[in-house]
Amino acid sequence: MSALTILADLVHRRSGLVLGPDKLYLMEARLGGLMRREAIPDLASLAHRLQTERNEALEQDVVEAMATHETLFFRDQKPFEHLRNTGLPTLLRNRGPGARLRMWSAAASTGQEAYSIAMMIAESGLIERHRVEIVGTDLARGPIARARAGLYTQYEVQRGLSVHNLLEHFTRQGEEWQINRPIRSMCSFREWNLLDDIAPLGKFDVVFCRNVLFYFDVPTKAKVLAAIRRQMAPDGLLYLGSAETTMGLDDALERDGPSHALHANAPRAATGHKHSTLPPRTPTYQS
Repeated sequence: MSALTILADLVHRRSGLVLGPDKLYLMEARLGGLMRREAIPDLASLAHRLQTERNEALEQDVVEAMATHETLFFRDQKPFEHLRNTGLPTLLRNRGPGARLRMWSAAASTGQEAYSIAMMIAESGLIERHRVEIVGTDLARGPIARARAGLYTQYEVQRGLSVHNLLEHFTRQGEEWQINRPIRSMCSFREWNLLDDIAPLGKFDVVFCRNVLFYFDVPTKAKVLAAIRRQMAPDGLLYLGSAETTMGLDDALERDGPSHALHANAPRAATGHKHSTLPPRTPTYQS
């Protein structure tokens, strides 16, 4: 068995990520630092070590190195605009006065998505901050630690943030910028693998799981979508990336159009057909 196959099998088993034969260059680039640190000369030696040792820490380091952590503030504006203008008002109208909302940023990386949601909510004036809980999760320890600190480089804050958002919600800390406490207090971050049981995370009204599914094979996509759906409120919203779909993966998930959301408990237009006995479908929104 080749080194590429051994490493790809490990990454798939532990994270769901699919690495084909064309990803050898990516392995060499992303695992280079780890191999230098561990004094491992090449991928073949790394694969041999993983096969002959039961080294949980090394396996986790390999998986984290191969995971993609690309993110930025307000990545693809449309989901945030949809949540502010349509999703959030509808959820609050369904819940009534004093509602509390829980939101999940799955595969949160270094936290920009979760904090973008928090900034949007804080500026919307639609709900008090203390009535919103945003949970960010990622399988990688390093990015989660950075998300908890809420510290970002000049380069990172220039990606997606307006000058207004930067001055309103950040404080300069030496060479970096830190999210102010009122926004940080809305968010919490946990190490969590999407392949693990997510029930302990609790139920959510809104889930952002964007630009994640296209790294998985079909069975893994279906498994993750089903698990997410089970943790969502009946009228909850699932936001996916523009290149992702639920078609052929989960018939209980219904894609929303780009300009509106269809809530599962909203009355349907009369069609003359008998009332369906199928369970309600959870709406999804794609940027």
